[in-house]
Amino acid sequence: MSRERALRRAFCALAAVVTLASVTPVYAQTQGMERRDERHDTRAGGRAAKQACKAGDEKTRAECRQVKHTTKQHGRQGTTNAPAEPPAQ
Repeated sequence: MSRERALRRAFCALAAVVTLASVTPVYAQTQGMERRDERHDTRAGGRAAKQACKAGDEKTRAECRQVKHTTKQHGRQGTTNAPAEPPAQ
């Protein structure tokens, strides 16, 4: 009877160790990873803005570059609502 109890206790201890060992610590992304993701999103947003501008056919290449530039600048400054067109001059 004590042998069964000891075996059962050993099995429970082993199960507890395996369970605790399999739990991996979860870390938040580092600041560098977050910044890299933001840069990636900013570049992708700039590309999308330029493609949308070129698809419209009413603007020149220079105007489309300015739209892309403005979109990327707003992404760098942390503003989320980038204007679709550059400011009037």
